[in-house]
Amino acid sequence: MSANDDLIQPDRGQNAMAIHLVNKEGYEAFARSLSAPQRASLAGQKFTGAGYQVAIVTDGDGWFALGGVADPAELSSWCLAKLAEVLPANTYRLHGAQPGPALFGWLRAQYAFDRYRKDENAEGPRVLLTGDVGRIPATIALARAEALVADMVNTPAEDMGPEAIEAEARKLANAHGAALNVVRGDALATGFPMIHAVGRAAARQHAPRLVEFTWGDDSHPRLAIVGKGVAFDSGGLDIKPAAGMLLMKKDMGGAAHALALAGLIMGSGLKVRLHCLLPCVENAIAGNAFRPGDILSSRKGLTVEIGNTDAEGRLILGDALAYACEHDPELVVDFATLTGAARVAVGPDLPALFTRRDGTANELLAAGQEVDDPCWRLPLHAPYGEWLKSDVADLNNSPSNGFAGASVAASFLDRFIADGVDWAHFDTFAWRPAAKPGRPKGGAALGLRATFQMLKARYG
Repeated sequence: MSANDDLIQPDRGQNAMAIHLVNKEGYEAFARSLSAPQRASLAGQKFTGAGYQVAIVTDGDGWFALGGVADPAELSSWCLAKLAEVLPANTYRLHGAQPGPALFGWLRAQYAFDRYRKDENAEGPRVLLTGDVGRIPATIALARAEALVADMVNTPAEDMGPEAIEAEARKLANAHGAALNVVRGDALATGFPMIHAVGRAAARQHAPRLVEFTWGDDSHPRLAIVGKGVAFDSGGLDIKPAAGMLLMKKDMGGAAHALALAGLIMGSGLKVRLHCLLPCVENAIAGNAFRPGDILSSRKGLTVEIGNTDAEGRLILGDALAYACEHDPELVVDFATLTGAARVAVGPDLPALFTRRDGTANELLAAGQEVDDPCWRLPLHAPYGEWLKSDVADLNNSPSNGFAGASVAASFLDRFIADGVDWAHFDTFAWRPAAKPGRPKGGAALGLRATFQMLKARYG
């Protein structure tokens, strides 16, 4: 399902078709260097140098490709993505330039989720050559990580339940020599009661579990990565309408992000002591489902009144975050498809970022801009925590006033983070509702590359 690693290769002078890049401002000067028939051909293709435009220009017995970009001298991740999507299968070389960060978009543009259906009309591979050979391994690793997120999120719940998420974690842990431990089913009731309560109504083969693995030198700073793994969210007894369930296979997108980030960290040999935690459940409906009005105990000792069974992600994260903090991490990062309120606030393209510390937020925001993976910070506003009060328990999981839903959910999680711990929370959509060049419709990693870039800067 993932893009072929051979789609970017070292340039050793192989035969290749040329790609010329121009923008609207430079197109007129470029066109003057062409023959009259070539200019006529471009006019017929309505090529103006605008971004993501692609044209084919005959040149004697052959041809070359022309791509429109914002600035040919400063390429971004997505500058070549449209070319990679629509050009004929062949080997290509940029004329007079190196692709740089655009190598990533070249790979991602050729991703296809074909587990259940093959595209018989799909073009063959489009290979791009680069003289910047040192960039290739890191680019491939990033593309693999994003493809892992897309593959997992695109897979329906029957084939990506808690046991399948565990299998992905086991595969990754084994590949890097990490130590893996899993607590499953009723064994969760004592140590992780909220994970158990949310997942206990699922069928036996989708039993809840906490998957964890550790990697790295104990002497290095401890980094906890936590991902929400709700394999399917029916809403529980506060059942979602049919339309609200259609995309709930993606509610494990946080776990997919956490796994992909852990793979990048281990693959790069980052000098951290990694602790990856994936609370995995199906929020199902059965006679033993947890109910509105129930009061759950938690690993941290706080009691939680259930105002809405559809606010389940914060419950399983609460237990996992509390457990992560018991090991004195220097930094905790969690990913979760947590609230619709975040999507209302920032739309589908941006993950909502919450942090305790301004410095950590600034690092993540700057890293996102650097690698074309932008994030947007929302407030972790302490007064909103008042809305989590319960008359009968320490907390209510779902205030009824409807205000600042993403911030209130983050405030709930904050109660399970130990004092003094640096923490970043991504409320991510993990889905792209409409395709863009290099970014197909479906499962999407949002905030993943930004976080890895920040971690490299901090711990590399």
